[in-house]
Amino acid sequence: MKRIPLKMKRNHLHNIPEFSLPEGFNMRFFKNGEEHLWARVETAVDEFSTEAAALEHFDREFGQFRDEMEKRCIFLETIGGDVIGTTTAWYGKLEGEDKVSGRIHWVGIIPEYQGKKLSKPLLAKAMQVLEEYHDSAYLTSQTTSYQAVNMYLNFGFEPYVTNETDIEAWTLLEEVLNRKIL
Repeated sequence: MKRIPLKMKRNHLHNIPEFSLPEGFNMRFFKNGEEHLWARVETAVDEFSTEAAALEHFDREFGQFRDEMEKRCIFLETIGGDVIGTTTAWYGKLEGEDKVSGRIHWVGIIPEYQGKKLSKPLLAKAMQVLEEYHDSAYLTSQTTSYQAVNMYLNFGFEPYVTNETDIEAWTLLEEVLNRKIL
């Protein structure tokens, strides 16, 4: 499948779907000094080629905001305390907009735990955190993450279309997901 970047927006943070975690898992917030856990998860989901590269990126993007990360970065872990997933209820400005919005950022669950009904509870928790600070949210993804995009659509995110490439991406996803999107 052609990999095309895309953006999605949710204009409000009301009526966030609720999902419970399956037995044997829990969620907690990042603690300062746990950057290596974030890097391990993001490397396992192929966002980075090495944990060192992931740590460098973490430091550039979040290094000066570690206190905020303790309120916004969520870890998904086994009952034994192994971190197996993460996402961050971050913030930023969506291209073409002046207002700061919440951002679902860096969603990842290590491959061995994918398909175990963990993504929806993790996303729901991140959106609940965003609701505390923001009144709308956005995220970025790509066509090759079509299963995640389908979940985001089901959570009320909508395509954010600004150019012909965006239309190409969403047309492709309509075919792959067999659903009307645009």
